[in-house]
Amino acid sequence: MTEERERADNDSPWKEILEAYFPQAMQFFFPQTAALINWERPHEFLDKEFQQISREAELGRRYADKLVKVWQIDGEEVWLLIHVEIQAKPEDNFAERMFSYNLRIFDKFAKPAISLAILCDADSTWRPNQYSYNYPDCSLVFRFGTVKLLDYQNRWTELETSDNPFAIVVMAHLKTQQTSKQPGERKNWKFSLIRRLYEQGLEERDIRNLYRFIDWVMILPKALEAEFWQDFKLFEQELTMPYITTGERIGYERGKEEGKQEGKQEQTQALVLRQLQRRVGNLPDEVRQQVQSLSLEKLEALSDALLDFSAIADLLNWLQTNQAV
Repeated sequence: MTEERERADNDSPWKEILEAYFPQAMQFFFPQTAALINWERPHEFLDKEFQQISREAELGRRYADKLVKVWQIDGEEVWLLIHVEIQAKPEDNFAERMFSYNLRIFDKFAKPAISLAILCDADSTWRPNQYSYNYPDCSLVFRFGTVKLLDYQNRWTELETSDNPFAIVVMAHLKTQQTSKQPGERKNWKFSLIRRLYEQGLEERDIRNLYRFIDWVMILPKALEAEFWQDFKLFEQELTMPYITTGERIGYERGKEEGKQEGKQEQTQALVLRQLQRRVGNLPDEVRQQVQSLSLEKLEALSDALLDFSAIADLLNWLQTNQAV
């Protein structure tokens, strides 16, 4: 239960993976900016400073923002503002928000920040990279760096041959998008990507970190999750490398262990709530209570339906249609 609370506190698995491999993220996504930085000096995540300039996101928004202090090769301090846009749909005021955060950092801390964005949506035409206005006597153009994960679909061979951990992160993200209505295919890719971690000869710590990301984003229906863990358990036994411990198995095996102490209703309810938190973020108390009031049959139906959810509005619409009377 402790691990579940810790994971629920994060906006997304992106925050965990960015903190674990920040230099590699910069070198993978923004190599020109990364080349300016002296990576031999430690970087520092400025969470408190970011909280002072950020506003509460609207209900259901999925953000992963990191403000990071690094040192340039020339010895000067510089701040990096990394934004991961996780929403499935483009946001109209995205560029304005990027400018607003940059301006607040400068206003409050007198520090210019290099603003960078990782766009995870599936709209190939949405590519915001600047905020501007222009009047006869006053104008402004604010440009920020962006990378579009969708573009890596055409660079799959490059991802397969890369030893940067973010190659696996991008592969998991893309295959999650591509298999939204193909749970069987998603199961196959989830197993393939996790197996790749072992085949690449990664350290145990790296396998565990990347496993957590893959497992979090590549959600499977309950039956397929059971099949996946059976396959994976055999795979680990053959390798004699049991890196993924029982405590870390957030999928089938953990649910099975909890089921020994709870009835099937409670077990399914806990699994669905966990999946929903990973899919749409933290649930308001009222919404959580609505889910808890569902029958076992409705909970199982929701477990399958939530694979296509991208925001809490999708859950609310489903509940309105399916809520037991």
